[in-house]
Amino acid sequence: MTTFRVIDTGVREGRAQIAFDQALIELHGQGRVPDTIRFLRFPPTALIGRHQAIGQELKLDYCQANGIGTVRRITGGGAIYLDEGQLGWELVFSRSNLALGGLEDYGRAICEALAAGLSERFGIAAQFRPRNDIEVGGRKIGGAGGFFDGDTLIYQGTVLVDMDPARMVACLNVPKAKLEKRDLDKAEQRVTTLKDLLGGETPEMASVMDAVLDGFSNGLGLALTRGEPSKAEEKLATEHYEEEIGTDDFVHEIDEPGGSGLNNGSHTGPGGTVSAYLRLEGPNQSRIREALITGDFFITPPRLIYDLEASLRGVPVRQAGEAVEQFFAQHQPQFLTIAPADFRAAIEAALEQA
Repeated sequence: MTTFRVIDTGVREGRAQIAFDQALIELHGQGRVPDTIRFLRFPPTALIGRHQAIGQELKLDYCQANGIGTVRRITGGGAIYLDEGQLGWELVFSRSNLALGGLEDYGRAICEALAAGLSERFGIAAQFRPRNDIEVGGRKIGGAGGFFDGDTLIYQGTVLVDMDPARMVACLNVPKAKLEKRDLDKAEQRVTTLKDLLGGETPEMASVMDAVLDGFSNGLGLALTRGEPSKAEEKLATEHYEEEIGTDDFVHEIDEPGGSGLNNGSHTGPGGTVSAYLRLEGPNQSRIREALITGDFFITPPRLIYDLEASLRGVPVRQAGEAVEQFFAQHQPQFLTIAPADFRAAIEAALEQA
């Protein structure tokens, strides 16, 4: 059995929790910390995915007026609201120690193990729903996602223990298309909590943690040992917080661009939404001058999106779709139920405006 350290960083300011993610990944890659399961919780916080445009996803005025923190994750996926009533969990480990295949294979195995642990402990019928949700009766009780960094994999998610859906809706811009896809009128119809499922009784957070650990131990064949965050992790997390992840520049790094001469288009598929913003140049606006690609997708490594944007500069409009396909064929990224064709469709949708 593979041995995992279990740590709990408790309730911390949201950007500090994400900075700890980055520190944990780096130190694990250097062989300085073992394979780890971490639990984490947040004060009222709105978190967006690594590639999302913040102004599109969050109601920033409401967040500021109501003391809700704003955070950009280092993993992909969509915007979520968390507070002390939700449990965050994550696994950071070597793929060589737990060989399950590609990112989608890891996601399925981890989420199915989690669903089994929750079902066994609380007598509910939790199930994994691709691409990255845990559901009970068609309503979401948790989500997940992650990426590879060399041999290190981070896969993280949430369990909704107790939450005020109205507050979630108040700070997030939930796309209408996302609700219509599931035949829902309101975003709060999409989620449920353990408290709701248990007839209004809120389970102890320690019991929820035990359910998660039982699921991972039994479903993934892990041996677990309790531990504490190391001094090296805390020190490096503080550095990442102060230098990048805790700054407004990082959180607001990606937003919908303004100004004239902008072409934009989106494509939504089973793996998420990809949006493309393009400025053109040259005779008859025949070349791409700059590109911005946003969305709630998962891609590994995440930095590859910036390389894709750079590769499109100067590409003739007529060759843009083919250039996207060639880029992904050359770099061979791993996706979570999304494909190069989705990025091509978004780029071509933006170019249709030209």
